[in-house]
Amino acid sequence: MSAGKRVTKAREGIDPAKAYALDEAVKLVKERAKSKFDETIEIAMNLGVDPRHADQMVRGVVNLPNGTGRSVGGGGFARGAKADEAKAAGADLVGAEDLVETVQKGEINFDRCIATPDMMPLVGRLGKVLGPRGMMPNPKVGTVTMDITNAVKGAKGGSVEFRVEKAGIVQAGIGKASFQENQLVENIKALADAVQKAKPPGAKGHYINRVAISSSQGPGVKIELSSLFGG
Repeated sequence: MSAGKRVTKAREGIDPAKAYALDEAVKLVKERAKSKFDETIEIAMNLGVDPRHADQMVRGVVNLPNGTGRSVGGGGFARGAKADEAKAAGADLVGAEDLVETVQKGEINFDRCIATPDMMPLVGRLGKVLGPRGMMPNPKVGTVTMDITNAVKGAKGGSVEFRVEKAGIVQAGIGKASFQENQLVENIKALADAVQKAKPPGAKGHYINRVAISSSQGPGVKIELSSLFGG
């Protein structure tokens, strides 16, 4: 079956103009995730903000109750007891000056980065390397913290960092097609609630305008907002 026919078939039964109840939207998306690999289920939230203004920036981190379905490599900048704690929590690479030197050489063998506050003067040197990759530790999203155990565990399994893009859209992966429907529903509600709570002071009028979910290679399905935030 050609890609065109596959996409056409996947769109059958979905009204692009209709917003579906969350449970039904998840069911429709799961039914159409037919790839040979375990597709990621993604959410896109269209917000009524202009992130070019500092008081309308939306960003944060949320621990999904059922994880993301993806295990990522975590790097930790810490010393002494906190370095031991990071290793015990499952960090793949832990260090101080030695890890800074490794990263400066371009060897970045991790996907997420955690640091204790005392390490930030050192880590600050890596801004030009980690910044463009979206990996610079930041206290606003819980990646600069003394609670190194939960930060590392979250980075490696269940936490999702979100940030509004220029067009006012927040996008994130909230699980896999192999998840149970109720697991995806719980994850979606957790992320939507976190975005709702991250409403910036400069946001005026409607904050969350439209929400849709899709699988990696499937069509988008709009979600009825009342079912997303109700109950």
